[in-house]
Amino acid sequence: MDDELLELQRQFESAQQAKSSIRLSERNVVELVQKLHELHIIDFDLLHTVSGKEYITPEQLRHEMVLEIKKLGRVSLIDLADTTGVDLYYVESQAQHVVSDDPGLMLFQGEIISQSYWDSMAEEINDRLQECSQIALAEIATQLNVGSEMITSVLEPRLGTLVKGRLEGGQLYTPAYVARVSAMVRGSARGITVPTNLSALWSSLQQQLHEMDGASGVAIDGSFFQSLFNGIVKEGEVLGSLRAGVHWTPNVFAIAQKECVDSFFSQNSFISYENLHKLGISQPVQFLQSRYPEGVPLVSVFVHPSMIEMLDAATEDALERGSWIDSLSVLPASFGPQDAFKIMSLCPSVQLALKSNKALIFGESYVFSNGFVKVVYDRMEKELEHVSVSGSSGIILSDDSQFVNAAKVGHDSNRSIESFDTGSETGNSKQAVEKGPKKRKGKSAGNAGAPESVSDNQEYVPTKSKKNQRKGKDTSSFQVSDSKTGAKKESVRAKEDNLSIPSEEWIMQKILMLVPDFEEQDDPETILRPLANHLRPMLINSLKARRKAVFTENADRIKRLLDNLQRKLDESFLNMQLYERALDLFEDDQAISVILHRHLLRTAAASILDTLLHNLDIHNKLKNGIEVEEAQNSESVSLSPGERTAIAKSFPGSLSNKALAVVDALEGKRVETFMDAFREIVEESGLPLKKLDKKLERTLLHSYRKDLTSQVSAETDPVSLLAKVVSLLYIQVHHKALQAPGRAISVAVSRLKDKLDDSAYKILTDYQTATVTLLALISAATGDEEDCSSDRILTKRELLENQMPALKGLVLSVSQS
Repeated sequence: MDDELLELQRQFESAQQAKSSIRLSERNVVELVQKLHELHIIDFDLLHTVSGKEYITPEQLRHEMVLEIKKLGRVSLIDLADTTGVDLYYVESQAQHVVSDDPGLMLFQGEIISQSYWDSMAEEINDRLQECSQIALAEIATQLNVGSEMITSVLEPRLGTLVKGRLEGGQLYTPAYVARVSAMVRGSARGITVPTNLSALWSSLQQQLHEMDGASGVAIDGSFFQSLFNGIVKEGEVLGSLRAGVHWTPNVFAIAQKECVDSFFSQNSFISYENLHKLGISQPVQFLQSRYPEGVPLVSVFVHPSMIEMLDAATEDALERGSWIDSLSVLPASFGPQDAFKIMSLCPSVQLALKSNKALIFGESYVFSNGFVKVVYDRMEKELEHVSVSGSSGIILSDDSQFVNAAKVGHDSNRSIESFDTGSETGNSKQAVEKGPKKRKGKSAGNAGAPESVSDNQEYVPTKSKKNQRKGKDTSSFQVSDSKTGAKKESVRAKEDNLSIPSEEWIMQKILMLVPDFEEQDDPETILRPLANHLRPMLINSLKARRKAVFTENADRIKRLLDNLQRKLDESFLNMQLYERALDLFEDDQAISVILHRHLLRTAAASILDTLLHNLDIHNKLKNGIEVEEAQNSESVSLSPGERTAIAKSFPGSLSNKALAVVDALEGKRVETFMDAFREIVEESGLPLKKLDKKLERTLLHSYRKDLTSQVSAETDPVSLLAKVVSLLYIQVHHKALQAPGRAISVAVSRLKDKLDDSAYKILTDYQTATVTLLALISAATGDEEDCSSDRILTKRELLENQMPALKGLVLSVSQS
């Protein structure tokens, strides 16, 4: 067999060395290989090399790649493509097969790395770690040109075997270094005696390590310290509690903390949450409730039931005596108003008294018996009745619109009492009762407006702050002041408000005068204002009842007043319209027109407006229950401009605005402006006005003419006769009722020239000239010339008296024509 093989080898060798008689070109060889592929004689894949002169099978390529990887341990695919002479595409595709076939290989970022390579690298890293005690993974990753995650995944399974160290927070540490740092952490933790944030402790340790290792040291992350600390705690080497991972409370502090709380609470029967916060207890209520299940949590303190029993005894004693008590005066200084209110709600005596309507709570900390409040109210009601009847100005006045609202709001002030239930801890009642300032605030704010609210006839009693507080005050402590309001009855003033309502300040001042003990409180307003809020609506209702009685008494008088006013307005306003129409005759002469308009405004318009304002003022006061004396002569009323303005301002709402407008129109220059404003105020008052039509105008002119005719016939004064004759002539000629002052008579006479014959006009002008001359002589009669002037005046008057029959006859002749 061996001989046959040797023979075959020799034949094969000779065949190889023999020179072929037929030579093939490279192209023929390529075509031959392709033909063999097509005929499936070559049934395996062939890969072209980069040079194109060689073929290689995938199996051979993988074989060569494995050899290269085993040789180097870490090879990039680009280097494998250069080494095998095959395109990178084929190398990448075969690299997947190589890695999948051998679990000891990995393909990472275009490189094939074997586990033997990582083993050798781990040995090198371990050698370096033993020299430096610590190495940063980032440094190793930079040197090996891989990511930190890759280094971590490679080193973690080799820790404790090839790498003698500990991986923590991106750092490699030797066991000796870990033990050293663990000792530092253990010592620092055992030295802590108060709650500490571990982050600050780790920062301190990092600084120490940096000083020890110098610039060559690597910064240690806080998580490394935290990991070591957690291990120490788990092993029981340090005792304490860890909260939120970083807040460490040593066991020694917790023991001292509980002993301090127990000592204070057992001695005082209460402890404030603020004290617990100072001891480092962030949730005091939960801490105390778990430690003292029988205790009661308040707003700012935690109390033992004995504290409630003590306050209940003091409160029950005050209520039995029909007195009042400030719970803050019984409780320790640490209690606030809200604590006082809540602990009072837990007192059985207070609960029972509130349910039976025998007690009231004011200002969160004050408990009043109903009997005490009733005595104060009765005396306040008598005081208010005296002030109301006497018309004293001691009460601060409020407007009419606030009357009903004040009463409604006041009734809600006891909502805390009505909604109060046993064991209730809701805050509605505390919000319903008006709260005063804190217990130990100053009193300046509460008394700032007090002197203004006290009557001029009363002595102002200032409040004083005293430190001592009394637990209970008997009803015998009432001291009614001997000083009375002493206010005199006043006549109806032009500027008087619609209704006198007692203000809070006035009531507070009166309460302080009736109960001087309130002055001893640190801040009297704390109790005075809630008590005043409670009494004010009741006092207002009492005042309303008295007002209602007065309203009933004044009803008949109001009816007579309105009927009389309506009658006056009907007559006066029609006459005013009649006089207004006569002004149209002089609109072409601006100067005379202004004189006539102003004359009519100063006379007829002023009279009708004064009558209206005076009667509306009386009506307004009667309606509001204010006593008004009966005027002896109510037919004629004359007001000054200041009085008109004052009355107009005293009216309520829009009526006041319209009254001021008509007062301003009266001082103007146009009658029509006044008439428009007058119509508006009368309409606002709810009174009807008659409009002057043709029929009424003829009736009034006839009556006016008849009246003037009788006056002219009976007139004996030659000067007064002229104006009446001119007015009568205008009725006869123009059918207008002219009201003209002396300055406009001459113009009015001249306007009659075309309406009278020459003889009649001459009689009128001669009489008018003589009248002007007589008036000039009377005006010029002074001094030494008085005797001479008197003679001339008498002469001129006799002349006028002689002409009077002719003038009267002139009127008669014009009337007949």
